[in-house]
Amino acid sequence: MNTEPVKGFRDFSGEEAEKRAEIRKVLVETFEKYGFEPAETPLIEREEFVRGENANDEAVSDVFKLKDKGKRDLALRYEFTFQLKRLANNKKLPYKRYQIGEVFRDEPVSANRFRQFTQCDVDIVGSSVKEESEILALVNEVFDKLGIDIVVLINNRKLLNEILDDLKIIKNKEQVLREIDKYDKLPEKEIKANLKKLKAEKVLDALKKGEKYFSKFESYKEVISLIDYCRTYGFEVKFSPTVIRGLSYYNGSVFEIKAKGIKETICAGGSYLVNGIQATGISFGLERISMLAKIKNEKEKILVVSLEQDREAIKLAQKLRGKGERVLVYYGKPSKALDFANSYKIGKVIFVGEKEVKAKKFKVKDMVSGKESILKI
Repeated sequence: MNTEPVKGFRDFSGEEAEKRAEIRKVLVETFEKYGFEPAETPLIEREEFVRGENANDEAVSDVFKLKDKGKRDLALRYEFTFQLKRLANNKKLPYKRYQIGEVFRDEPVSANRFRQFTQCDVDIVGSSVKEESEILALVNEVFDKLGIDIVVLINNRKLLNEILDDLKIIKNKEQVLREIDKYDKLPEKEIKANLKKLKAEKVLDALKKGEKYFSKFESYKEVISLIDYCRTYGFEVKFSPTVIRGLSYYNGSVFEIKAKGIKETICAGGSYLVNGIQATGISFGLERISMLAKIKNEKEKILVVSLEQDREAIKLAQKLRGKGERVLVYYGKPSKALDFANSYKIGKVIFVGEKEVKAKKFKVKDMVSGKESILKI
């Protein structure tokens, strides 16, 4: 029997799993600080609901399809946004929710691209440019806490549509936008060749023009407004006319967050409609953030070793746990206990023997320095 994970899927344990848990804590703490409430949704939905009105989007075409015993067409969720249609029903606006969980894509695997990954989303249903800037402020705060230097890139889909209309590019608009979205992934020559097939090669030159060109379009005012609101929050964003985002449901501002050390986007989102109501949201990719985050679990582990004093070891462990310490109890030989502590990177070892129990003084070994101290009870 092959017990290896399926290609594109991974196990997480030890330090890596602990780091992911710490990142989740930072995300949840920040999400709730900004007034978002948690939500949970099913992993499996009806395939028609998963696909929605965006069946031609690349992400939608990569959904994992399933059938149950009733022969119903089902699919694993590929993101959280489509499920907001159900969650947001009859909610007072603005409705602010966050969700952290696994999503699935049946797509090719690469170094930083997996078929199961953990998405961490915040969305506001009932939004304007003010909510967009608030979400970007939240993003800025999260990455500051995680010690990741970022660049926030913004664009506007309405502006792009205005530019395409101005250039008399009427046909294949969605295809044209998909090609532009590959700007940081493919050589410019290749993108131009693909645009030429769509009779839209002039669009790239237009997107390289300066502010004077963009300012003639009505939607550029939304870009300027978003930049100004972000400054009110105390941080800068950068207008990038080639940022598109692959999903066709975006209808206004779009965002991509880049960081040094990884070419892929680590966080992205934008504005769209939920049940006919304007909404905005952004999604953090836990796997990519974990590669970059400068975060360490500050709480040290303690190993309480019973030297044939099991009940006393349990009592001591419970006292320490009551003080908020992370404690494991080991029943066995001291030499094996130290190997165990090293294996799991446990910082301190406390020995509980008959002599120590009588004296109410316990020997504590620091596994990093090798020094010993006394713990009095």
